[in-house]
Amino acid sequence: MLLSKILADVEYKSDTPSELIDSLEISDITYDSRRATADTMFVCLIGAVSDGHNYAAGAYDCGCRVFMVQRQLDTLAPDAVQIVTADTRAALALASAALFGYPSRSLLIIGVTGTKGKTTTAAMIGSILNAGGINTATIGTTGIVINGETTPTKNTTPESYELHKAFRKMVDSGVSCVAMEVSSQAIYMRRVVGIHFHIGVFTNLSRDHIGGVEHPTFEHYMMCKAELFRQCRYGIFNADDPHYTDMVKNARSINTTFGVNMRSGVRCDLAARDIRSWHKGNLLGVSFVCRTLMRDCEYSLRMPGEFNVYNALAAIAVAQRMNISERTVVDALAKTTVRGRFEIVTPGADSQLDDVVMIIDYAHNAVSMRAALETIRRYKPKRLVVLFGSVGGRTKQRRAELGEVAGQLADFCIITSDNPDFEPPEDIIHDIEESVKQTACPYVTFVDRRDAVRYAIDHALPGDLILFAGKGHEQYQIIEGEYRHYDEREEIAAAVTARAAKI
Repeated sequence: MLLSKILADVEYKSDTPSELIDSLEISDITYDSRRATADTMFVCLIGAVSDGHNYAAGAYDCGCRVFMVQRQLDTLAPDAVQIVTADTRAALALASAALFGYPSRSLLIIGVTGTKGKTTTAAMIGSILNAGGINTATIGTTGIVINGETTPTKNTTPESYELHKAFRKMVDSGVSCVAMEVSSQAIYMRRVVGIHFHIGVFTNLSRDHIGGVEHPTFEHYMMCKAELFRQCRYGIFNADDPHYTDMVKNARSINTTFGVNMRSGVRCDLAARDIRSWHKGNLLGVSFVCRTLMRDCEYSLRMPGEFNVYNALAAIAVAQRMNISERTVVDALAKTTVRGRFEIVTPGADSQLDDVVMIIDYAHNAVSMRAALETIRRYKPKRLVVLFGSVGGRTKQRRAELGEVAGQLADFCIITSDNPDFEPPEDIIHDIEESVKQTACPYVTFVDRRDAVRYAIDHALPGDLILFAGKGHEQYQIIEGEYRHYDEREEIAAAVTARAAKI
């Protein structure tokens, strides 16, 4: 593609004559200098810990001669074409859209933002719309799903280049709609610049991702979330959230609200009442009645917790906006399960575990851990066991908070590894242990998470509910910078089989 066409929507300056820019052919864009070639454009992105301008010379050595920069680089030879723009991240988004032929314009895009519930809500929306005959892809923490095929992602919302590449694949594969998680980092890092969202969804807001390489303040975090609703035609908001007013005040969308039975004092467009938990064998769930301006309808979910009622209300609101029949929505939600989000694992091989509920969840901070454990408590298990760890190389405060919450709400804690990366897992476990010690909760520790899972299964008792927290959808552990295969489901199944063999 001609460089001038790739830059059609980008504001820039260049010392290179316009005639040359008009004649240059570019086959691809990269922001990884190791992938630069003679026919690519290298984009210098400025991140929290590294600056792509420092790698431009390496890209030049690989044969690259076209560079998108935020400042003129004297380190490049005179034959290098430098496209100078105020924000290379925004420019990458616009250039990527052009490179792939503006695929987002052929899709109805539904963006879901909030601190919690994005993955589940997007999955619910995808299930409903697909059941309603609208070929819908999803993008988020659990990957990019197109026609049932999943591609892993490094970020909740991929970098703009990968995003538009995925959009192109969707359009070429017959997809007409996509439900995607839109993280605050994606908005902050300009990954969704230039994308028009048909519908935006706000789930909730709490303190998270503050400090370090993320958001400088909670206000900045909230502002980034709210920015989505300046790019939407329709907005769907949780009116029960304390920050609802802040989120909606600058929105340019036509808005719909949802909540639980006038809890916030706001009469919502959709409201849940008669929320009832149910427990059948190894399964947990929740039922509720959804009141709309037209009528009431009863729904049942194969996932527990009032927070999932909120997620379902958001998905129902999207379905109404997309003209999906009520019967289709009821049936789709009754079948929806989400990998790693209160995912219930059935024991299978060992009849002694028929009365044991095992749940895999991504709960990896104090907010999500508290919500998970408080939800489970409502089902009155004979014993609530939680297996968890924390990541390495990040805030130690999270470890203390996790230990405190788990110790307060669980009957037994199994402290183990999560993604220790370059930090000794023993140090992370020790930090958590110090916090659990301040409670009355008994605990054990295992450095190897597989050993921890085997212990949990071997010592399971009738009526137990075991929460395997932290890994969720992930199929790896990060150990000394290496992504090593690890799937909680596989480890639970192996432990169940081993226990059955001992009987």
